[in-house]
Amino acid sequence: MAAPPTKDQVLSLLAAANNHGDVSVKTTSLKQAKDLLLSIDPSLAAELFPYLLDLQSSHECLVRKLLIQIIEEIGFRAAEHSPTLISSLLTLLRDGDVTVVKQSIVSGINLFCSCFEEMILQFQQRGKVERWLEEIWMWMLKFKEAVFEIALEGGSIGVKLLALKFLEIFVLLFTSDISYPEKSATEGVSQAVNISWLVDSHPVLDPTALMTEANRTLGILFKLLQCAGNLPGCLTITVVNW
Repeated sequence: MAAPPTKDQVLSLLAAANNHGDVSVKTTSLKQAKDLLLSIDPSLAAELFPYLLDLQSSHECLVRKLLIQIIEEIGFRAAEHSPTLISSLLTLLRDGDVTVVKQSIVSGINLFCSCFEEMILQFQQRGKVERWLEEIWMWMLKFKEAVFEIALEGGSIGVKLLALKFLEIFVLLFTSDISYPEKSATEGVSQAVNISWLVDSHPVLDPTALMTEANRTLGILFKLLQCAGNLPGCLTITVVNW
């Protein structure tokens, strides 16, 4: 049986990802480090997260983009240690490279939806929401505000399209859908999960406040349509389709 990976092995790979002169070596080392982080005890992995997040300042955009993908993949596997990782999405959302920003939005969308679903499941199955998940949700709300700003400001069309996609998903998540009756915890949460699954007694999620925010977001999309003449054609088409 192979010996379990050690802290030094992970640190060596992260150092190579940060300092090696060859980009391919950097990315390969980072992928190997990710595999080891997923295989070791979560508490030990958490000790190495600060060294992983040092890669936020890597000069290579491919490394920073890969870092975001790794943060998404690790996701909630590290449980109470996950907020440290997920909070870094806010930093990478303001990266100087468009591809990094786009990856941050894509991964942030996935994590936002996963966090929402997990909070519903935890409350259905356990009658409470773990503190670490509440903390992740707070970071997700900050992420939401930052993406909303991107959607309404100037900049890369590709980035704005993804930001608008997040607005669409936010509206769909937090608009009640009467076609989906209340589900029991034993059925789990489907991909169509939305605010209709919530109960008023949820300790973190306020259905009324979230639906109000969804209505406000829908109003933003309508305002974008009203000034369609000032928008690039692809943005107008995208908003109309949504």
